[in-house]
Amino acid sequence: MRLPVIALCLALATTPALSKAPFQPWIDGTQASEPQTQVQRYDADTYVIRQSVKTNFEAPFLYLLFGKDRALLLDSGAGGMKMRPAVDAVIDRWLVEHRRKSIPLIVAHTHGHGDHQAGDTEFRERPETTVVGLKPAEVAAFFGIRDWPNQIVDYDLGGRVLQVIPTPGHQPAHIMIYDRRTRLLLTGDTLYPGRLYVPTNMFSDFWASIDRVVAFTRKHPVKWILGAHVEMTQTPGQDYPNPAFKRPGEHVLELPYTDLLELQAAVRKMGDAPVRAVHPDFIVTPVAPR
Repeated sequence: MRLPVIALCLALATTPALSKAPFQPWIDGTQASEPQTQVQRYDADTYVIRQSVKTNFEAPFLYLLFGKDRALLLDSGAGGMKMRPAVDAVIDRWLVEHRRKSIPLIVAHTHGHGDHQAGDTEFRERPETTVVGLKPAEVAAFFGIRDWPNQIVDYDLGGRVLQVIPTPGHQPAHIMIYDRRTRLLLTGDTLYPGRLYVPTNMFSDFWASIDRVVAFTRKHPVKWILGAHVEMTQTPGQDYPNPAFKRPGEHVLELPYTDLLELQAAVRKMGDAPVRAVHPDFIVTPVAPR
């Protein structure tokens, strides 16, 4: 029997942003019973939500960032459960702590694949909520990106400025989010501890996106890279079977900045065509054109 989502969210695990290990262990499907979501608090205005692998094998991570004027939810889940109660519980707690009655919510996406936007329907009728579209033109229009994918733009939550970085390659509308305050780089499916799927017809876009992000980070220091999944074990270079509904000995979510440079070097080494390349924290995995 699963624990109630709201009860879990009201018992958030608080982890200091300055600790060497920013998160406690995540739910991984190894227990007979685990909640549908797990919420960990990175700091007072930054939350990470994981969807249980028991509800969907993708087990994605969602990010909820608060500013003074609005909150941003990055991705809405993979379906198989209701995500909004977990999100609303976090928002309600934040409002109580800040002695506020409401805050507008923006639901955006790292990209448009189903495991990142299946929960959108839950939020479309939510008061004071905007759900961003899934196509590159819709993403560009909302964030004010005039030159997609070359332009990196600011998006202000109110005293908290994020940088929106177009990163097509894994999927045409993919973006990353950089947070100046925490120095977190939210990388979606472009870089995470797992199989980095690259359609062969979009390899040049993927390559260009990695170069764009690396160039950006030369002047914007990154404390942690946080992606949308974990598919690697703690054994370097070893992933789980696909799908895997139990993940004992799971790799941590956070990746060091050096992994971004390692990915760039790996992609450049491939030349014009991607090949499968196993690295300690990720595996570049070419797939058929999409």
